Amino acid sequence: MAARIVAPLPDPPSAEVAEDIRAFVLEGLDLAAAPPEPAAAHPFWSGLAGTGTQLWLDTGAPDEAAAAWSGEFTGLTTNNSLLNAEVQRGACDDFIREAARRFSRLTPNLRGLELSFMLNARHGLRLARRFGGKISVELHTDLANDVERTCVYARRYYEVCPEHFVVKIPFGAAGLLAARQLLDEEVPVSLTLGFSVRQCFLAAAFAHAAYVNVFVGRIGSYLADNGLGDGAGAGEKTVLASQKYVREVSTKYSTRQIAASLRQGSQVVALAGVDVLTIPPKVAAEAATLEVTEWKPQDPGAFAVTLPEGVAAGELRLNRLWEIGPSVRRLIADLNLGLPENAGDLAARARELGVGDLFPQLTNVEMNRIAADGKIPKHATWAERIRSNGAAIDSLLTLAGLAAFDADQRRLDDHVRALLR
Repeated sequence: MAARIVAPLPDPPSAEVAEDIRAFVLEGLDLAAAPPEPAAAHPFWSGLAGTGTQLWLDTGAPDEAAAAWSGEFTGLTTNNSLLNAEVQRGACDDFIREAARRFSRLTPNLRGLELSFMLNARHGLRLARRFGGKISVELHTDLANDVERTCVYARRYYEVCPEHFVVKIPFGAAGLLAARQLLDEEVPVSLTLGFSVRQCFLAAAFAHAAYVNVFVGRIGSYLADNGLGDGAGAGEKTVLASQKYVREVSTKYSTRQIAASLRQGSQVVALAGVDVLTIPPKVAAEAATLEVTEWKPQDPGAFAVTLPEGVAAGELRLNRLWEIGPSVRRLIADLNLGLPENAGDLAARARELGVGDLFPQLTNVEMNRIAADGKIPKHATWAERIRSNGAAIDSLLTLAGLAAFDADQRRLDDHVRALLR
């Protein structure tokens, strides 16, 4: 899956240059020299953490994170959009100029990828030094369809900071193969932009990713924004069902379920017991004001999804959000019997086994339409494709999410180019 067609990617830098870049991003940031001061505990977060849930803040802004940070938080998650916000306000300009000066020998095509890598790594290191814990870092979106280069840059992130970094890779055929390849190297991968149980189960049972994601809020928004009910409970039902299935396969390889894209403080309470919650600071501030007398993990059956009169759940294929189905299990068994040669092979085998809608074949015009829709696809455009099993709500949301990240990545790249003129 790709948000857009990109030019052929340049070869990664030589091992010598890559080591110089690693040393540069680490320069002046000795994480062991000044460990972060322990933060005070908060009764709300202590109660939630007592259910076994790890708490991460969903922000790349250090001061915003500091305002919401509590002693129970153990990580921060960033992405292309959050990093772009920091870059656009000029917070990284001096670093960009110095990086460009130090590595002026890079070809123009390679310089963009490398500067993005350096920015992500440096920003992640600053967060790690200030807060400690796990810090998720994201790849340039041009790498989304390239298994080999995804692995190269994931390894390099890990080499920068193995104690703290988790590498985010977008869900897709290439992402699944890259995560599987990185497994033996113990590079922790979070397969992001997930929107269904079947996506997470595939990521856990085949790729054995360290983390899998369900973007809770966007599932509800798909239904609400498209006039398919209010969307209440759909995201919660999906992530709780996914948690149960992921734990089914997390034996030899431990995969943790992330509930992402939380929109309301009440969702934080409802999702107690999920392995990891990534919580935006505004949602964290709202949640911390709630009074909870008993922390009790919910069952997915507690959330009923109501559709308007005349709208059939079967037409939407809604069950594919929170059910796996035998075809997905057959696909996993097939992939584990013989690893796919490439991403195209994986997608073809999915089509042969009846789950091609996980990896839809879209034209350039359709990809542009996905990008134009924003984070939430317009259902009327895709309704017939969904009914005919050529796409699904989860795969469309993944494509839309990647396209949104890609738009912010391009704005970041444009800022860097303008700064270096």
